[in-house]
Amino acid sequence: MDFDYAVVPATLLLAAIAVLWLSIRHLRKLPLRTSSRAVFALDLTILAGINSLVLVVGINSCVNAMMMASFRMRNPEPGRDYRVNGHRMHLNCMGAGSPTVVLDAGLGWDSLEWSTIQPELAKTTRVCSYDRAGFGGSETQAGPRDAMHIAAELHALLGKAGVDGPVVLMGHSIAGMYIRAYASQYPEQVAGLVFVDGSTPLQNRDPRLNVAQGTGLPLWASILMMRSFSIAGYPRWKGACEGPSIAGLDRETAARMGEDLCDVRYESVEAEFDSFDRSGEETVGTGPYGELPILVISQDTTKQFAERSPTARELEFAKTWDVTLNRPDVIEREVPRFVEEVRARGVGARQGGEPGQGAASVIE
Repeated sequence: MDFDYAVVPATLLLAAIAVLWLSIRHLRKLPLRTSSRAVFALDLTILAGINSLVLVVGINSCVNAMMMASFRMRNPEPGRDYRVNGHRMHLNCMGAGSPTVVLDAGLGWDSLEWSTIQPELAKTTRVCSYDRAGFGGSETQAGPRDAMHIAAELHALLGKAGVDGPVVLMGHSIAGMYIRAYASQYPEQVAGLVFVDGSTPLQNRDPRLNVAQGTGLPLWASILMMRSFSIAGYPRWKGACEGPSIAGLDRETAARMGEDLCDVRYESVEAEFDSFDRSGEETVGTGPYGELPILVISQDTTKQFAERSPTARELEFAKTWDVTLNRPDVIEREVPRFVEEVRARGVGARQGGEPGQGAASVIE
């Protein structure tokens, strides 16, 4: 059961009803003598404010949760589900060809981040996007959420789905460390790496970055605040669930992305962020990758990429961090070229791979 969007809303509504009942009992016990009318009026004003607040939060939270559940039932994610370590993991493949491009989203996102990009890349080769444990259609998995564990889960998922290589891994933001870990653990399966504003191992220890990105609040406090607003349904009433307006994005997919923005899995976000330092220690020693083809897409031309090699290419574009949403044209233009470069090295061929699966969700 979804804790944030099922258990908590129900608890909030029950708490609101309990507060209302206790308030009524309290007011009924107050004497109505003339000398107590001022006290009665004060109590009534305070209790009315408290009850209004808890009722609004409780009702909004429940309505938000019901709307989420209804939307999920009516709009299942495209792709298929597989059992990994006893837990459901979601994978969406489309197109045909080899090597297979595997897409790994940034922190807080899931496979829907690639909604406009994946169909374009699938015109060139087979492309699979997946949801890490705790995000999208993938269930939470117990244990550490560091790079090595996440890479092992992806490897098991690809094995269950019959994606046995060669693969080009493309990771956005924090997933840059995850694809590093995968390449170091399963080098025989990896035909290339694509970093889209990829996180650098141990970048969290750089005081310049901490100063530039500091919010003034501890991480736990920021996450708690955002999580509380999300559970209470504030993003929905603000209009965030309506979906982004992005060129080339159909209405159905935009609606899915909108619901995704209102269904942030903060517990999973915090788990991966808490493991950020450990992931950095696991991957800081990865590379150099020799002749492995690498593509780096970044808005920061001053950044020193440890992945840089004679075969790496760096692209600079307009100042925007969220490349996958704001500048998908860069990825859609350069990644197919990169795939052809990989093929030119004798890795994969157009006739390889299998067509992607449909919208039915199946556990295997």
